[in-house]
Amino acid sequence: MRYFITATDTGAGKTTVTCLLLRALKAAGRAPAAFKPVCCGSRQDVVDLMDAAAPGLVAEEVNPVFYRMPLSPMAAGMLENRPFSLPAVMAAWEKLSAQHTDILVEGAGGWEVPLTSSLTIADMAAALGLPVIVVVNNKLGALSHSILTVRSIRQRGLQCAGLILNYVDPERDTASISNAAVLRKVLPDLPVLAEVMHGETELSLDGFQ
Repeated sequence: MRYFITATDTGAGKTTVTCLLLRALKAAGRAPAAFKPVCCGSRQDVVDLMDAAAPGLVAEEVNPVFYRMPLSPMAAGMLENRPFSLPAVMAAWEKLSAQHTDILVEGAGGWEVPLTSSLTIADMAAALGLPVIVVVNNKLGALSHSILTVRSIRQRGLQCAGLILNYVDPERDTASISNAAVLRKVLPDLPVLAEVMHGETELSLDGFQ
C-alpha cells in the first residue's frame, strides 16, 4: 500500500491520520514505512511517524529535508540559505521504495505549499506519482478547500484515492456533521474513506488498497 497524504490546510491532521494507518498496517502483520520528504520547525511529526511505522529507519531516511524554522519550506530554505532539493528527496525515496512495499508519504501543510519559487508540494507529489489521499479538517469552510484540492490533484493527472474527514476539535457542529454528505454529492466518484473522530486511536483498512 502506497499513498501520498496531503491535506486541506496546515493542522488538518495529516500526521494523526498517517500514524493511524501505519499502526493499522502493523496490526495486519505488515511492515510499513513512513516518508516525510520535508519538515519544518520541529521533527516531532517525524518522531511520531517513526513510532507508528515498522522499526529500522533513522530520521534522515524518513525525513531527508529538515528546516528548523516553522515556516513554509520555501521561506525556511531562504532564511537558512538551504534551498529545497527535489533530487535529494527523490534519491531518498528511491532507496526507501526499494526496501519497503508499504509506504505512506506525508506532505507538508496543504497541497500547493511552496517549496521553491517554481515548485510546490503538488509538484513533489507528481514526481513521486502516488495516488493521493486528502485529509480534510472537518469544519465550516472545509467544502471549498476539499473540492479545490481534489480538482487540482486531478488536473495534474494524479489519482485522488479518496478523502479522510478528520475531526480536529472534540465538539461537532452542523457543518462537520453535514460535510461528508455534501462531499459525496458534489464528488460522487470519490470515496470518503474514513471519518476520524477526535482522539480516535484505531482506523480500519477497509476501503484502502
